Amino acid sequence: MAQPVKKWSANVKTVSTFPPPGLFTKDAETIARSLASKKVSPKGPGSGMRMLTFYMNRAGENLGASRKAELERAKELLSARIRAAHERTEKQRRKRAA
Repeated sequence: MAQPVKKWSANVKTVSTFPPPGLFTKDAETIARSLASKKVSPKGPGSGMRMLTFYMNRAGENLGASRKAELERAKELLSARIRAAHERTEKQRRKRAA
C-alpha cells in the first residue's frame, strides 16, 4: 500500500512574522504595502516577497485566474518597492564614499 505523499511546505511555520489574516484576498496595492511593512517583514520587503511567492506556490492550481493575476500584480508592485529601496541604499552608500 502506497504511503501518502508528504509535502515539505506543510511543515513550514512562521512564528516571528506572518501576514495579517485575509491579506492575500485583498487588492494588489494593499498586499504589496502590507508585505513591505516592517511589522510584517522586519527583514525588509524581500521577506514579504518570499511570503507572497510561498503563498502562491502553496495555493497552486486552486487559485482562480483573476486571483492569480492580482497576486502577480502584487509581486510586481513589491518588486518595484524592493528596487527603489535598493537604489536608495546604493545612493546613500555612494554619497558616504564620496
